[in-house]
Amino acid sequence: MTAIDPTEKRFKKMTESPVPTLILELALPPMISMLISAIYNMADTYFVSQINTSASGAVGVVFSLMAVIQALGFTLGMGAGTYSSRLLGGKNRAGASEAASTAFYSALIGGLGLTVFGLLYIDPLMNMLGATPTILPYARDYGQYILIGAPYMAASFVMNNVLRAQGNALYGMVGIGVGGILNILLDPLFIFTFGMGISGAALATILSQLVSFAILFSYCRKDLGGAQILFKHFVIKKDLYAHILRNGMPSFYRQMLASLATICLNLAAGPYGDAAIAGMSIVARLSFFMGAAMLGFGQGFMPVCGFNYGARRFERVWIAFWFSLKVAATFFILVAVVCFVFATPILTFFRKEDLEVIRIGAAALRYQCAVFPLMAWIIMANMLTQAIGKTRQASLLSMSRQGICFLPLIFILPAAFGLPGVQIAQPLADIATSLLAIPMTLPVLKEIRRQMSLSSQTGEDLPGS
Repeated sequence: MTAIDPTEKRFKKMTESPVPTLILELALPPMISMLISAIYNMADTYFVSQINTSASGAVGVVFSLMAVIQALGFTLGMGAGTYSSRLLGGKNRAGASEAASTAFYSALIGGLGLTVFGLLYIDPLMNMLGATPTILPYARDYGQYILIGAPYMAASFVMNNVLRAQGNALYGMVGIGVGGILNILLDPLFIFTFGMGISGAALATILSQLVSFAILFSYCRKDLGGAQILFKHFVIKKDLYAHILRNGMPSFYRQMLASLATICLNLAAGPYGDAAIAGMSIVARLSFFMGAAMLGFGQGFMPVCGFNYGARRFERVWIAFWFSLKVAATFFILVAVVCFVFATPILTFFRKEDLEVIRIGAAALRYQCAVFPLMAWIIMANMLTQAIGKTRQASLLSMSRQGICFLPLIFILPAAFGLPGVQIAQPLADIATSLLAIPMTLPVLKEIRRQMSLSSQTGEDLPGS
């Protein structure tokens, strides 16, 4: 019996399986991965919040540093992932392996540079990220451990995104899942049993991330029918880096602006005390947790979209987008209603000893929930444009939510309205971003419709939609 070529098997699956079923199959592992990541981020926030309000605020300060590490990993990972997905759709496996390997080793090198720089200038860095004098000692203790783990944390983001993009998200889920569960178990052990305080939370994070790295690396070296990450595939080519960075820049803008937005939010909340920084930090983590499942769902949508766009199966791209948008909108509406109603009990769970943190955080959470359904349109519009290589539109949308729209508001609104201005800045930015996504995305959808029409006339689009 002739063995089935794994590359041909994957091509057939990605271009002929029913689209909704395929998206759900590919989305489940990254959804679980994202939820586990969100849960252990929430576990960090919960356990550290039991120390005191300043320690809770320090998590919010260092969160912006972690966003920088994620920016490096996601830029190279999403760039190589979406590019390799289209290459695999065009049956160019060697090129896909080069892209993945080059992104991986570049992330290791870039992360090492961040480690050295950050440790040399740890106090100025924490002050720049928004630490107050009372938060600084906790932020320093937390941040120095995170910096040590920066190289392999960034490389893990690359591997996870590459696995997802080529339809092997289950392996990414295992790597992220094991690390996430380990983090949740180690947090209380290091913080309270060993008496390490906030340093214990950071040590638990980087040890857990190291375990995830080892698992993901073992998978990425195997022949799974997609791109392989091997040192021999690591090449320094100007055109390859151009492809990776062009496809990854939307993620760079999104993650770096998330970091900058967190810094500005901390600085804006700082005049109202550590309770304001802590409350807004908890809401930021809650918002990430609420959106984590749909971000994972979107990462199931992206390989279907990119692979079929590369294979010129335009009808499948169209079906994938509208199916994903409907699922995301339903989810966000349900989550927004629940969190709006139970905002105060949710904040009390994290910091019941500090009524001011609860008051500030609950109000901010309700404002965010009021506009949360708009995230369905924002996320799916961004992922569609990124997956099919419309980098100008994808980059602009990535820059909008926490950059173009948010940054002016976080400076203007607190000056005009005080603390309520801090609380409403992100919701208003989300409204503006959803409006901007309309002219950015409709022409892309019209172009896909036109390509569908041309494909039906020439018989290019095959069954399986």
